[in-house]
Amino acid sequence: MSRPSRAPLDEEEAEDDDEEETDDLDDDDEEPEPPRRHGRPRPRRGRHKPAPRPVRRWRGPNDEEDDEETEEAPARAPGQRTVYWRARDSLWFEPLVALAIIVVLLVSLFAYTQNWPPIYVVESDSMQHGPSDQLGLINTGDLVLAQKVSTSSIVPYVTGLQTGYSTYGEYGDVLLYFANGQSSSGSTPIIHRAILFLEWNPLGYYNATDLTGLPCGTAPNAVYATGIPPGPLESCNTTRLTGELALYHVGWNSTNIYLNLGAPALGRHSGFLTMGDKNRIPDQNGSAVPAISELVEPGWVIGVARGMIPWFGSLKLLLEGSAGEVPPQSWEFMGLTLIGAILVAFGVHWALRTEGIETPLRREEEEEATQAAAAASPPEEGRHGWLSRLHRRRPDDEDEEEDDEERTRAKRRRPRTSPAPSHRGRPAPHVKRAEKPSKKRHSDDEL
Repeated sequence: MSRPSRAPLDEEEAEDDDEEETDDLDDDDEEPEPPRRHGRPRPRRGRHKPAPRPVRRWRGPNDEEDDEETEEAPARAPGQRTVYWRARDSLWFEPLVALAIIVVLLVSLFAYTQNWPPIYVVESDSMQHGPSDQLGLINTGDLVLAQKVSTSSIVPYVTGLQTGYSTYGEYGDVLLYFANGQSSSGSTPIIHRAILFLEWNPLGYYNATDLTGLPCGTAPNAVYATGIPPGPLESCNTTRLTGELALYHVGWNSTNIYLNLGAPALGRHSGFLTMGDKNRIPDQNGSAVPAISELVEPGWVIGVARGMIPWFGSLKLLLEGSAGEVPPQSWEFMGLTLIGAILVAFGVHWALRTEGIETPLRREEEEEATQAAAAASPPEEGRHGWLSRLHRRRPDDEDEEEDDEERTRAKRRRPRTSPAPSHRGRPAPHVKRAEKPSKKRHSDDEL
């Protein structure tokens, strides 16, 4: 009795069976998924935060959106970063900063001195204490600030001798005034020390009340004496002076001054008796012709020396061709000062760069440009190759290194067994299909 023969399987069904068996094997060999970390993922520390998305303008229900009028910002490439323009990138930045500094200095000097111009150059050596430059004294080529003050606040030499008040190495104040009051545009002011204030009386005599209280007459340490020639100078009068006035041991030169109070060269008006510290004759010598000026009236005074910038006025005298009286030490000190100022400026600039005054994005671009240039022209091996490997360390680099070390230690501590299933939600089910019975093909001749 013959058995019914089984129809042969189609080729498509056979291929489906083979694929099912292959899938079962793959499911058995598949490793379980790694567990998910609890909490929010730790953001990677980068150098820059992602740029925020642009905020769109709010529109009302009745507003119509016009796509043609709305200009959208051009889209940036994935690797492109925005570099903002800085004022210091302009070619006009340094000149404008220098001009602003000069303007601020001039305004500050004017506010301090209440004079314009607020500063004057010493053109002669009449105030020097010797042939050499001495710091703190007024020397040729110095810049002197002339502060406007009231007449009552000016302290002459004889008053400072009693109170101990001194400026620039001697008693009393240093005045800046125009000789005989000639304050024309071409006139040069005189910078000399006020010695004594003489008050003129229309009756024909002077009063010198500033001498009151000083040793006088024939005393061993006499500071002044008065008299009428040809008699001796033995009187101690300070009022109604008509004869001759003698001042002893004035200044660091210990100069004796003899002043004829009846000479018309004094001007027959009230004013200051002035003299340079280096000179031995006052500006008003009491002769028929004044040496420099008459008695300096308060209205002729520009101001009182209240500050000084040494040496730098020598540049003006050098340009004018009148720098012959400038001490040699002034040029040396000025050169050293300029070199020191340049070094300090470079030091401050470098310190600000290393402290991060520049934006990190700008520094990154500079480093990328440097690396690109180094890659285009690699240095010679053995000579400068080690220079290309030097780079500036930043706190961001240290943070990234710490993150790498933490990840490496976490990998070493991770067990090699299959990870525990995640407790966040249900685990993915793995269904294993039942094995199918083997399918045999029977030929038609089999019974």
